[in-house]
Amino acid sequence: RAALRRLRAFDVRNYARTRNDVARRTVSQLSPYLRHGVLTLAEVRDSILSRFGHTPDTEKFVNELVWRAFWQIVYAHLGERIHHDLEPAKHRSRVARRLLPPEVLTATTGLVCIDESLQELYTTGYMHNHARMWVAAYLQHWLGVDWREGADLFYRHLLDGDPASNSLSWQWVGSTFSHKPYIFNRQNVERFSGGTFCNRCPLANGGCPFDESYEQLARRLFGVTLAELDGQR
Repeated sequence: RAALRRLRAFDVRNYARTRNDVARRTVSQLSPYLRHGVLTLAEVRDSILSRFGHTPDTEKFVNELVWRAFWQIVYAHLGERIHHDLEPAKHRSRVARRLLPPEVLTATTGLVCIDESLQELYTTGYMHNHARMWVAAYLQHWLGVDWREGADLFYRHLLDGDPASNSLSWQWVGSTFSHKPYIFNRQNVERFSGGTFCNRCPLANGGCPFDESYEQLARRLFGVTLAELDGQR
């Protein structure tokens, strides 16, 4: 019943424009019900299309369902291989490899965007997908943590923890299942959090590791130009 109430309450209008907004929370939060088989992808798709028709917002939402189905197809085909690098990393961070540092496990990195995302994960079992990308990138590219360590951390805490979408998403961020590493900067965090994290961060006025252009981050983290990071020559 809770799953059906959640599905019926979800309003997909403006989803395409606001889905990445961590602060506004306009996502469906149906993933735990999908993960545990309470709802099916087809059931969710049909409900949304029947109520809202074919619009850019419903198309974007259905596209996200397709991604979830794609992860499952890859898992069915490759099995446990998804828990190992599927391809060589296109670019590896120049930071030395390390285990998860204690401040990640206690959500005390000093970076509000990271700490509050981790705190929410540890206390509720939820983290917005965009915040998951930030945390995954931070752990891999800034801290040098092996993606499997991070994926295991997420899997242990997420209510919607799914072997396929979890491991493959971490590999997508790390470029062992994508054409380039995913990185972000402070401007991205401010844009998609309404400034709520940065306004309260003690490092906002100096010391923020994300406060650089993408060109600067590409050079510092990977030793390449942004064009090279994007696969351009």
